[in-house]
Amino acid sequence: MDKNELIKRIKESKHSKIKVAIVDIDGVLRGKFMHRDKFLSALESGFGFCSVVFGWDMGDVSYTNDIQVTGWHTGYNDFEARVDLDTFRTIPWEEDTPFFLVDFAKEKTEDLAVCPRSLLRKIIAEAENMKYTPMFSQEFEWFNFRETSDSLKEKSHQNPQALTHGMFGYSILRMSENSDYFDDLFNLLDSFGVPLEGLHTETGPGVTEAAIQYSGILEAADRAVLFKTAVKEIAYRHGIIASFMAKQTSALPGCGGHIHQSLWDLKKEENLFFDEKAKDNMSETMQYFLAGQLKCLPEILPMFAPTINSYKRLVVGAWAPINQTWGHDNRTCSLRVLASGKKSARIEHRVVGSDVNPYLAMAACLASGLYGIKNKLTLDTPETKGNGYDIKKEILPSNLWDASQKMKNSIIAKELFGNEFVDHFTKTREWEWKQFSAEVTDWETKRYFEII
Repeated sequence: MDKNELIKRIKESKHSKIKVAIVDIDGVLRGKFMHRDKFLSALESGFGFCSVVFGWDMGDVSYTNDIQVTGWHTGYNDFEARVDLDTFRTIPWEEDTPFFLVDFAKEKTEDLAVCPRSLLRKIIAEAENMKYTPMFSQEFEWFNFRETSDSLKEKSHQNPQALTHGMFGYSILRMSENSDYFDDLFNLLDSFGVPLEGLHTETGPGVTEAAIQYSGILEAADRAVLFKTAVKEIAYRHGIIASFMAKQTSALPGCGGHIHQSLWDLKKEENLFFDEKAKDNMSETMQYFLAGQLKCLPEILPMFAPTINSYKRLVVGAWAPINQTWGHDNRTCSLRVLASGKKSARIEHRVVGSDVNPYLAMAACLASGLYGIKNKLTLDTPETKGNGYDIKKEILPSNLWDASQKMKNSIIAKELFGNEFVDHFTKTREWEWKQFSAEVTDWETKRYFEII
């Protein structure tokens, strides 16, 4: 619906409040309720949203490591926030309360460089200038626990009770056992404008996987961000805690957040990754795109693996890649090429974990692929056939600190995303590493307490 129809609908709504939200650098949805009158006024003039959401970490601890965009040195002023009317939804589990996403601006005419959604829109504009329409989707794996926030706190987040027992992927029985929850996930997400392509149990106790239907890339990122929060909120109503940590335990595989991607023409009529006359149906555009992603991957890895925990997933034999590899329908590779269908030809980025900020991960996918097209990079990396873990070269950085330092000093990263974003983002990742490094872990206590 157009702007006037939407405003009319809001005015006539039974709801006196509107929920609005932004996504912070960690991919966490931050928001508030606004009175309907205030919201309608904000559509014309924008409104202020406290800049602290880019000045603290996911635990609301203020950064003290020379973050420039905001902080005590700025007085945590307001940033200009702009409602994106195209994101309108109603929340079915909250009596259809109206909901919108907002973007940040540094000034009325300038996007905020560190705003994840604004960064993605910037990369999309580059793609459109090159006559491409990026079509993306994301799939998530996550753990479900029969817990509440209170019970988890009482247990210090130790030994949570899994929703189901055993290693039972694609289980009809386990889904039937919790049919009310799974029915709500599928149906309520659809009503919320986050339609699923598929939903099933994954191997591991209480593990579920969902694939979101593909769309234009900005809508795909919106859906992915809203999916994670919506799943958690729906789970609450069933006495369940949903966790999107990349690696819950060393004894089980990690949780992926794989991104499927393709480029179409501006009319969305032709998939430009497919060429029936080319070898393996891979068009020249697809090969350039793939080569760009392979080259840039180690330079921008924190955008795909943003937490300390992310790197516990990227290990041999755990259904996650460890190196710069690609292969046809090969799930041991970083980039899985699926090029057999005219409409379905795509690249699956398998480095991405479930703990990512979808806007940043998709921006990184698209920008690195476009880098390959712009520079007409040759796909020199040979296809991996068989076990990708056997490839012992081009190993990716193995922890957040090393990955962040590589990105911080990367000329390519700064070319793709700009100096201001790279500086801010890598400093937030350094902060995360230093916060972790200052803690004494359970592993250390068990290993050293008595014996050392």
